[in-house]
This record gives sequence, C-alpha cells and structure tokens, in this order.
Amino acid sequence: MTPGDTSPILFFDGECNLCNGLVQFVLKRDKKKLFFFSPLQSHAGKEAAAKAFSTESGSTDSFVLYLNGAYYSRSSAALHTFRLLGGLWPALFFAGIIWPPFLRDGIYNFVSRNRYKWFGKRYSCMIPTPDVMARFLA
Repeated sequence: MTPGDTSPILFFDGECNLCNGLVQFVLKRDKKKLFFFSPLQSHAGKEAAAKAFSTESGSTDSFVLYLNGAYYSRSSAALHTFRLLGGLWPALFFAGIIWPPFLRDGIYNFVSRNRYKWFGKRYSCMIPTPDVMARFLA
C-alpha cells in the first residue's frame, strides 16, 4: 500500500514521547489501515510543516495531517484524525469542532509547549515494527 491523494498522512514530532504515543494510539485503532506516518524531522515532514505553517518553515511543535490535498495542523489535525478512526472516536471530532480554533489551539499550544517536560523526549525517531513498516514514509 502506498499513499495517494486520498490517503491520510500523519506527520508527527519523532522525538516527542506524547507524539509517538499518539502514533501508537492511531495504529491500534486504524482498523482499515488508512493512515500513513512520517516524522516532521524527515524531508517529507519538513515540506508538510512548511505548507501547513506558511510562516513557520519546518516547525515541529505540532503534528500535521495531510488529507485530501489539504494540510491540517494543531487541534484541527487532532480532530480530523479522530474523525477518521471510526467507532466512537468521531464523536470527539463533532464535540471539538464546534469550539472556535483560537480556544482549541490555545489548549493544544499549552500542551505542546509542555510536552517534553511532562512526557519526555526521545533522541531518535521511533523505529516501526515490521508489521507496520510499510505505513511509514521516509
């Protein structure tokens, strides 16, 4: 399976334990195997961040979701990720999307600023297990 224009790609901070936990969370719940993943530290991740944050080239303080030709960042990326998981997870999308982005992103930014302090930091990107390796992009 290779990503196309309709395959969601989740770009994440490969050094962040919270972000790596999110990737594990999505892998476990993505029964249809829709998602592909790439660290923001990769070449593709840096390009995605530059497109998602027009004023912040190469930012790794957020994760970015590429979906149907659009780039979502911060709380919007998180909410759209939940929407795609199926089961009861889309309820989080509908509960969260009604809040104005400045409120959602304010909370997101607070967690993002403190994520290394609260959850720790890796000094290398996670190495995917062989059964999910094909879903990780360089």
